[in-house]
Formats: sequence, C-alpha cells, structure tokens
Amino acid sequence: MVEARDVHKVFGHGEGALHVLRGVDLVVPKGSVTVVLGPSGSGKSTLLRCLNELEQITAGSVHVDGELLGYRHDAKGLLHRLHPRKIAAQRSRIGMVFQRFHLFGHMTALENVAEAPVQVRGLSKAAARARAAELLERVGLSDRVDHYPAQLSGGQQQRVAIARALAMDPELMLFDEPTSALDPELVGEVLAVMQDLARSGMTMVVVTHEIGFAREVADHVVFMDDGVVVEQGPPAQVLDAPSEPRLREFLAHVL
Repeated sequence: MVEARDVHKVFGHGEGALHVLRGVDLVVPKGSVTVVLGPSGSGKSTLLRCLNELEQITAGSVHVDGELLGYRHDAKGLLHRLHPRKIAAQRSRIGMVFQRFHLFGHMTALENVAEAPVQVRGLSKAAARARAAELLERVGLSDRVDHYPAQLSGGQQQRVAIARALAMDPELMLFDEPTSALDPELVGEVLAVMQDLARSGMTMVVVTHEIGFAREVADHVVFMDDGVVVEQGPPAQVLDAPSEPRLREFLAHVL
C-alpha cells in the first residue's frame, strides 16, 4: 500500500536549512498496521505528513497503492509536479487523524463527519448524513451525533475525527500521535476504536508513544531518530530484543 524510497525533507535553505528526513525507506503492506516510534524531533510526524502530501518531499519518492504521489512522468521519463487539484484527489484517498482533533467548532459531530463527502465527493446531504450516523455508531458515539465539539470530551472528539476520516472511504489511515493530547483515562477508548479498525483490515500507519498498542496491534514497528530509520521489524523483535543501543535507551525511558 505504501512504498517510500530514500525520502528526504529539508525545511529552509542555506545555512539555516533543517534536514528533517534523511533518506527514509518504508514499506507498508496492504491491510497491515505499522507503528512509528521515536523521540520528539526524530521526523515521525514529518514522515507521516509526506505520506499524504501535506508536506512536499525534497527528494525520493512515495507510492500509495502503486501510484506516485505528487508527480507524473512525461514521455521522456522526466518528473513534473501534479496540478494541486490532482494532488488533492490523491490525498482524498488517505485518511489523516491529527494529535489535535481539528474539528469544526460550529458543526455538530454528525455535520463534521458528513461535510467532506458532500463537498469533495458530491454525495447528497441525506446520504452523507446517513453514512455519518453509521460511522459515529461504529466509534461508539451514536448518542452524541447532535453534540458540538465543545460538549465532547477529548476522547470523544478524537473518535469523531476518526469517523470523519473514515467518511471518505480511505485506502490508508494515518494517525499522528492520536492520544498524546488526551487525559490518560480517555486514551483507551480511542485505542479501542483503532484496534477495531485494524481488525477490519484497514491499512494503518500510526505515530504513537503507546508501546502497549504497538505490541498488541502492530505488524511492523519502526524506530526513528534524527531523521533516519534506526531499527525496524516485528514488535517482538523491536520492542523485546532491540539490537540498536539508541532504541534500547529510548525504550528504557518510555516503558
């Protein structure tokens, strides 16, 4: 589903340039869950944003379901940047759930979930609302459809955000530290929804510090530090028998 090759991301120019990703390779099979771990500033969130074109990569390539993101090859094999409308169409196939929920404060939970299918897909309001109600029930919020974000807990808002991403029928779901802004007692309800999604066969890339989730749900764990992938493999290997000293040091602090 995802194939990132030698991905670099540089912010700025000249002496002040910040080289955030330094040749990252990542392969995510369809239907699998990949968890990305690492300290703050390691490039995890930037990598995620490059996987759905919220950030334009500086070098390398990203394919999603076999399609090159952001560029096309001409007859001579040269790369050309895609029109923003085409990039938006590519992005619409990829769901993204952010650390801060980014819900529309003036819309109810139902309206938040139904908005994008109407605006982007051209779905009728009635069909979009019916689908939104189904998705809110799926994330355990059928009794909160008419509530505004300010009337919901952080965990409930995050579950609305997950339902909103699912409303576009994505092939791939990206989660950027989805529980780090939540009170500890609300984390479990969001992770439970994500576990349910994983069981349903959704392809997921999750940036998180939830080691328990990585151990239980991930098929593949990636540890990043300073813009590179330091170690990766099955959870049992990476979390229980890490070979890299930097990963052992990281796990000693978070476990």
